[in-house]
Amino acid sequence: MTSICDERGQELLYAGMPVTEVLKQNVGIGGVVSLLWFQRCLPPTYCKFLEMSLMLTADHGPAVSGAHNTIVCARAGKDLVSSLVSGLLTIGDRFGGALDGAARMFSEAYDAGLHPQEFVNNTRKKGKLIMGIGHRVKSINNPDMRVKLIKEFVLENFPAKPLVEYALEVEKITTSKKPNLILNVDGIIASAFVDMLRNSGSFTREEAQEYIEIGAINSLFILGRSIGFIGHYMDQRRLKQGLYRHPWDDISYVLPEQYN
Repeated sequence: MTSICDERGQELLYAGMPVTEVLKQNVGIGGVVSLLWFQRCLPPTYCKFLEMSLMLTADHGPAVSGAHNTIVCARAGKDLVSSLVSGLLTIGDRFGGALDGAARMFSEAYDAGLHPQEFVNNTRKKGKLIMGIGHRVKSINNPDMRVKLIKEFVLENFPAKPLVEYALEVEKITTSKKPNLILNVDGIIASAFVDMLRNSGSFTREEAQEYIEIGAINSLFILGRSIGFIGHYMDQRRLKQGLYRHPWDDISYVLPEQYN
């Protein structure tokens, strides 16, 4: 069974919309994503949010694990698909996969009626990290412009954004403890995504919850970052970079002592 696309007729249909209408109505990439992922064309504000998220997560330099893997594979002479997949396979809880975790943590705390301070205290007692909070380099004094741009857009354009507002209250508490415990790009996109699902008027509460539970929110990071990984592959091939070998002085050798 399939419910998102039909290619059998005279014209290709995306969730029932002919591709000529997709172009004529200028729904953009956000509209195509909403048709193929959610079987409906979301209002323009939310399509714009999807597009912004894809643009702002497209790349974050060559040092992150996904880009690094892609670069190493490209320099080993592997093809585009192999190099891209090697980068995508690093995405998980430690790299890029925090969107789903942040969406679940913030929405569950909000739904349970926990005050932001209670949420922070309870998470600390359990010895867990708050997904979507914290950055190695950025801080309250050195903000991440990606977060700033999405936050400003959501606060200005979303008619209802209770989870984003909740997450920002959590950030006030965490940054009072440590300045780098900011709401990061995963946290702002995840909370805004939940607000979109719950408050756009396009989904029932049950549908919104199902998308949260099936891990759909990390899709934005995966799709967005694929753009950058492909760019890194092309860059390495264009620069004709040779086989990568990690420098010895960056490796700590901790072998057991030799036998006499």
